[in-house]
Amino acid sequence: ALLLKLLKSIIVAVVGAGLGLCATWAAIERETAFNLVQAGPWRSAPKAAFATADPYTRAALARSGKVPPSPGEGLMFTAAVDETGAPLSSRCDYILTSPIPSARFWTLTPLNARGALAPTANARLGLTSAEIVRDSSGRFEIVAALHARPGNWLALPAEPNFMLALRLYDTPASSLASAIGASQLPGLRKERCS
Repeated sequence: ALLLKLLKSIIVAVVGAGLGLCATWAAIERETAFNLVQAGPWRSAPKAAFATADPYTRAALARSGKVPPSPGEGLMFTAAVDETGAPLSSRCDYILTSPIPSARFWTLTPLNARGALAPTANARLGLTSAEIVRDSSGRFEIVAALHARPGNWLALPAEPNFMLALRLYDTPASSLASAIGASQLPGLRKERCS
């Protein structure tokens, strides 16, 4: 009877450790952050650069080698879905419309599904606030598409699945990230698909 109890305890401990390791691996692989800010299709982990970031976020950053901007540098938002929640696909064209939160400088970059820079046909890495063409009221529209478009065109990668990264540099929004709503970030509307 004692041997049976010991065997049951060992089995429970092994199963529990296995489940814990699997859950930890899944959280790190998916780069799940506990302090995630969601604003429409955009999301950010503004506390990822803090020493007090949750252990899963720190482990995911260490595993990926990514370095998030510190709160004094800026803030990064990513979008892997459009306004309707459908995954982004390079077979579709997307319209991004202003506004963008106040920042000294910003960049918009396509990334592959793993969050790394994705090569595009024109070899440009993205768009910056310095090169955007605006209308007389200061508003703008960006077309994200695989093939060239007139005006503000963001080239998409050939890989079918991608995400967008919006980096805001020297922005007051970094201290107020949790208060940013979808209306303060660019709209991300799907247009035609091929």
